[in-house]
Amino acid sequence: MRLPTKWRHVPQRVAAGAFILNSGIGKWSADEETAKQLHGFATGTYPFLAKLKPEDFVKLLAGTEIALGTALLLPFVPTVVAGAGLTAFSGGLLGLYARTPGMRKEGTPLPTQQGIPLAKDVWMAGIGLGLVIDELTDSD
Repeated sequence: MRLPTKWRHVPQRVAAGAFILNSGIGKWSADEETAKQLHGFATGTYPFLAKLKPEDFVKLLAGTEIALGTALLLPFVPTVVAGAGLTAFSGGLLGLYARTPGMRKEGTPLPTQQGIPLAKDVWMAGIGLGLVIDELTDSD
């Protein structure tokens, strides 16, 4: 039986997966203040998240990161599935970047100093899209 992961996908999956898994594990035990900060930041862009308590939001975010990071690291998760998850997740982060005032230089897509931590997430979108495109166009 052949695994649904190609060797050429391993570096991208490991880099993104380890980073996201570590982030999720770190958020899992976030204190109340951190939960409020993360929740407040997210609700500014995605108002529907205001329905969640900050602690519940952070657990949901952490669980999502842990699940996505794990999916990227496990070779039996099909690359197209892991790549689609990464693309969707990074799209949400880039939405924060695009919609939060002060993250971008006026009239440009370029980040301000404050926006760099979110703008850097474009690499995850690139990895996710690359994995999906490669899987959908590969004739192997």
